[in-house]
Amino acid sequence: MTPGRGPEGAPDGSPPAPGGAQGPPEPSRGGADGRRPPKEPGGGAPSAHRDDEALGLLGYRPELRRTLGTFHTFAAGISYISILTGTFQLFYFGVAFGGPSYWWSWPLVFAGQLMVALCFCELAARYPVAGSVYNWAKSLGGPHTGWLGGWMMLTATMVTLAAVALAYQVTLVQIDDWFQFVGDGSGGSDVAANAVLLGTALIAFSTLVNAFGVKLMARINSAGVFIELIAAVALIVLLAASVTRGPSEVLTDTHGLGGEESLGYFGAFLTASLASAYVMYGFDTASSLGEESHDPSRNAPRAILRALVASFLIGGLILLFALMAVPDLASKELTTGGLQYVVLESLGSTVGEIVLWCVVVAITVCVLAVHAAGIRLMFAMARDNNLPAGSLLARVSPRFGTPVAPAVVIGAVGVGVLLINVDQPQIFSVITSIAIIMIYLAYLLVTVPMLIQRLRGNWRPAEGAFSLGRFGLPVNIVAVVWGAAMSLNLAWPRAEVYNATGDQHWYLRWGAFLFIGAVALGGFAHYWFVQRHRTGVLEEHRALAPDGPTSSDA
Repeated sequence: MTPGRGPEGAPDGSPPAPGGAQGPPEPSRGGADGRRPPKEPGGGAPSAHRDDEALGLLGYRPELRRTLGTFHTFAAGISYISILTGTFQLFYFGVAFGGPSYWWSWPLVFAGQLMVALCFCELAARYPVAGSVYNWAKSLGGPHTGWLGGWMMLTATMVTLAAVALAYQVTLVQIDDWFQFVGDGSGGSDVAANAVLLGTALIAFSTLVNAFGVKLMARINSAGVFIELIAAVALIVLLAASVTRGPSEVLTDTHGLGGEESLGYFGAFLTASLASAYVMYGFDTASSLGEESHDPSRNAPRAILRALVASFLIGGLILLFALMAVPDLASKELTTGGLQYVVLESLGSTVGEIVLWCVVVAITVCVLAVHAAGIRLMFAMARDNNLPAGSLLARVSPRFGTPVAPAVVIGAVGVGVLLINVDQPQIFSVITSIAIIMIYLAYLLVTVPMLIQRLRGNWRPAEGAFSLGRFGLPVNIVAVVWGAAMSLNLAWPRAEVYNATGDQHWYLRWGAFLFIGAVALGGFAHYWFVQRHRTGVLEEHRALAPDGPTSSDA
């Protein structure tokens, strides 16, 4: 596509920056002062210099330590998706509402999310910056769109942190009853209270690790992902060796569901598809660590695609072989014990418990990745003075080279959300379901402005980096249609999702619209009347102009 001129006449076709100023220029190979940087022994410009220069052209000075390599960024993306965590936590839901045939939702969701990921790859190559979704929405749609996208993503991330931490209860207690510290599990609130206790311990651990710097987090995360990948492949092999039926029997078995649905089995399938939609997101984390990665313009797009494709292949095979290996495909335990039940029944208690311990590792690194992504997002918004106490939240520890305050704040909010689960499990279930919708909406606040820029002829990928070429427009259109359709499907007021137990309440059924409306309108009202009048890159975080003054003085 031949790039056009932007609304303000920008020669590179960039959308206008906030305030009508010309958008950031395309990162070049030369230095910020127009001179070529010093050569490496191999003859090329130092990677770190180019990375920092690209960040400076976006208006920020480099403050975070670049210590992450290719595998670290890939591990961050795949640990956020966390196949073992997602499949073990949600398998029961898919089978309960769609039968074994719910498996088809896995490739369906992958195909839709792949379109979104491809758009993100172009953005990651051009804007390798912390808080990726926020900065992309801001660059494409302007400051208001950026703030709303960042706010939705930040709120959802803090809730997601609590929801993932809750998975400890589902897995650890199945390994050994010793982990049921609160009562014996038979009391009315024993399970919920114990889940909060285990989840709080996990979030506290994640807070400490993330506060001590990205290098420590990346090492633990990468080791955990390595274990998770080995365990996942081993699980596939073990389940494949235990199959008792063929794939055709599994993939056509609906358990007779959908008879009471107005849309028949398709309606039941749409509900069951949430089990897949709740798993396959968060791949943008690989880009959100761009300011701490080496050569992020090249590595981040690759990490995004590798994380998503690997998750699809591994997760799809685990689900398929689990359904083929379970002794009784009609067992009610499939809808209560989930994948944990399948593993223990098919592989035996010893091997099953080893696999479940690997699931515990997967849950742990998933929490680390979700927490790390939230920290970078909060830091990015605070650096633009787009959050209360922005100067404090954007402060980078000189000792650890990471923003410590966001780690503590996000951890504290995550624990607070967990506490809701003790006496109000219905509300907790609603909130955690809604968090996923908010992430899908935040993605839409990137793909929709990107589509608008394409249609106006204003979008140009980074030169020499990842590009969709002539496929960019159709991919972007599908990404927007998919995101809107899945957001509506996720938010649909189903009793089995938003009011599955206890007394029926209309406000729970419509919780997605009410909660998201309150978060979006309430947050945006504060931004519009208060925060937007203070918005601007904080002095201590602005890029320095070549002659020394800050960019605002140049």
